[in-house]
Amino acid sequence: MKIHIVNRSKHPLPEYGTQLSAGMDIRAYLPSPVTLAPGERTLVPTGLYIALPKGYEAQIRPRSGLALKKGITLLNTPGTIDADYRGEIGVIVINLSQENFMISDGDRIAQMVVARYETVDWEPAGELEDTERGAGGFGHTGKD
Repeated sequence: MKIHIVNRSKHPLPEYGTQLSAGMDIRAYLPSPVTLAPGERTLVPTGLYIALPKGYEAQIRPRSGLALKKGITLLNTPGTIDADYRGEIGVIVINLSQENFMISDGDRIAQMVVARYETVDWEPAGELEDTERGAGGFGHTGKD
């Protein structure tokens, strides 16, 4: 699939880490480093602008290594970039660790997955057909 992209940063285009990776690494585009204190969040610009085709979205997700090793994750996860959005991609980063964390220009801060989606037309109904699960919600199986 070909997708138009404008890269106003000096960094490489988003790229897959391996041949079978689902997500492409997204880099910070910052004039100077940003330090996040514990519990602090910020919007990190990327310098990237994309034009997705109808029926597709781009999902912005955390990087597992940053989450596990540093306690750094994303809010509004996964963040959705709609096919009609043409603004700069921004990433909402939060520091859930107990230590300050510095984000520098060019750091890999997130990953992006492009995915197809369907739109729906609601069909009002008086009731829904029964299933084995029924209305069982969180912990409905009773198993640990």
